Amino acid sequence: QVQVVESGGGLVQAGGSLRLSCAASGSISSISGMGWYRLIPGVSRDLVAIIDNYGSTNYGDSVKGRFTISRDGGKNTVFLQMNSLKPDDAGTYVCNAHGSTNFRDPDHDVPYEFNVWGQGTQVTVSA
Repeated sequence: QVQVVESGGGLVQAGGSLRLSCAASGSISSISGMGWYRLIPGVSRDLVAIIDNYGSTNYGDSVKGRFTISRDGGKNTVFLQMNSLKPDDAGTYVCNAHGSTNFRDPDHDVPYEFNVWGQGTQVTVSA
């Protein structure tokens, strides 16, 4: 009922820039936060950057000062501006969104929540 779709990955030389986009759609009442994570194959996801509905942001240590996350709340879209890219930044970047849906739990009169992940977009950085 809620999904996110990423775009903007690609190949870039070290020192270059890329801009990723992630759009959430579906039965969304409100979004509490959106963010980007980098997949660690066979392990988990590494935090890249997150932003909440107040505009507060948090970044992974390795990207502070180089990446900037922003959000177009009216369009339920989040952007990740990636500057000064390094080969170590390469990987699959996945988008996450969480919040409340338009549907309510009739037994408790609260909205159903969602927490969804995208398929990912590939970022390749050549040395």
